[in-house]
Amino acid sequence: MTSRLTPVAALALWALALPAAAQERQSHCIAIAESAPGLTYLQQADWRAPLEDYTVRLSYLDHSMFLIQAPDGTTAVTDYNGFLGSVDFVPDIATMNYAHSSHWTLRPDPRIPNVLEGWGDGETPARHRLELGDMFVRNVATDIRSGMGGVEKFGNSIFVFEAAGLCIGHLGHLHHEPDEAQYAALGRLDVVMAAVDGGMTVDLPTMIRVLGRLKSSVVIPMHWFATPTLGRFLDGISKDFTVEMRDESSLEISLRTLPDRPTVIALRPAFLRAE
Repeated sequence: MTSRLTPVAALALWALALPAAAQERQSHCIAIAESAPGLTYLQQADWRAPLEDYTVRLSYLDHSMFLIQAPDGTTAVTDYNGFLGSVDFVPDIATMNYAHSSHWTLRPDPRIPNVLEGWGDGETPARHRLELGDMFVRNVATDIRSGMGGVEKFGNSIFVFEAAGLCIGHLGHLHHEPDEAQYAALGRLDVVMAAVDGGMTVDLPTMIRVLGRLKSSVVIPMHWFATPTLGRFLDGISKDFTVEMRDESSLEISLRTLPDRPTVIALRPAFLRAE
């Protein structure tokens, strides 16, 4: 369901129903500067269903955790905290950030073959470039705030997932606007997951400025805690972005179905279920 109401009115209605390593390769997201315009979105499908060629499925699980599925069945979970839902599912890749315990776990499932920690040692950043099946994962390190107003170098990573020709960025627990070198390292992002709480991560004006600079075709809000928090973000960004509230927790998208105007799509988080 796509809403055409104002962001505030649509969000009010939407909230009523809300339920509680491989060989290195060159990033095409950096090599290609412009994303392709498109038509409309594909409809939601069950997370277990096979994907069409050149199509990626994104499922919002909880907080800042997403399941990303490539056409060949390769899977990644972002900001993995150890619980995916009432199903025994093991992703091929799990990325983590440690600014808060809800973004990582000391005990990742030992069956996950690729666990990518997004933080460095305080002096050098984490560096990841993993090619697995149809998916290529890399990271751009950023700093986080520490106690007493200090800065912890390289405590967060923006992970970029390249699959089916799409460039998908997860900003993690972002605490500052990327600098010019970091923007350049990110390259093109067709889809971006952005923390919009406005306090524990970067403030809302800065996040909106970052998203304007990235010029992504699709923005998926995360880390919003409650609908009033989400509403403040939607109010601020609706001047420049189309806003959609969806009843689904996932969407399928491809280069051919990207919108022709930058669009924020608010998904309903839902853990994975066996039925």
